[in-house]
Amino acid sequence: MNGASREALAAARERLDALTDATSVDAAKLADELAAVTALLDREVSLRRVLTDPAQAGEAKAELAQRLLGGQISGETADLVSGLVRSRWSQSRDLVDALEDLANIADLTAAQQAGTLDDVEDELFRFGRIISSNTELRAALTNRKASTSAKAELLRSLLGGRAARGTERLVTRLVTAPRGRSLEAGLESLSKLAAERRDRVVAVVTSAVPLSDGQKQRLGASLAKLYGRTMHLNLDVDPEVLGGIRVQVGDEVINGSLADRIDDAARRMAS
Repeated sequence: MNGASREALAAARERLDALTDATSVDAAKLADELAAVTALLDREVSLRRVLTDPAQAGEAKAELAQRLLGGQISGETADLVSGLVRSRWSQSRDLVDALEDLANIADLTAAQQAGTLDDVEDELFRFGRIISSNTELRAALTNRKASTSAKAELLRSLLGGRAARGTERLVTRLVTAPRGRSLEAGLESLSKLAAERRDRVVAVVTSAVPLSDGQKQRLGASLAKLYGRTMHLNLDVDPEVLGGIRVQVGDEVINGSLADRIDDAARRMAS
């Protein structure tokens, strides 16, 4: 993707991360619904063009998407789709690629929440190696004359019970809806996405007032240096913090707020 499309996808990824980080949304269900919208817009070219028409107001396109999809997908998925169609896209097909990307990220997030993301990353890599060395299997999975159900059944026999559920879901979606990509290219893309997701660490940052862009960048850089991994900041504002910030990474809490310092001082005086 280039230009406007790349920016739109980056913003959509942030919205998806915030949604799955801060709420109890079912990430696997979100992935299924995003994949269904991907299939719809991949098939309905005229609708896709309407929803990416730069001459149309973003809000009007969002309302159209809500009318068409409302009641068929969850409110969370509908909000993500609305945000996508409000954005500007360099070409209409980029919208479908973005939806597919979000569906894959949602499935990887579900694997991360289940504690199986490392397995998924490893299994995607190993499955790619198997495909590259087994021409008969590759031919069966890429045969255009074979039905979608036959390919899905073949994958169930290969992966069912032997691989993580997330691996099976991602590979099945790739094989049954390749969208013009080679199987090898699709598996490589999924492997890179899994590695990117595995290296992502979430820091929940609570501050008394919104942080400036400069403060966010400095905090992100400091935390990345401290933990040795790329850090995603999930920001929250709580006036009761009084001053400073509170950072939580997993089970570890770094307290730097004025309220915490006051409480510490009070406890020391009481003792």
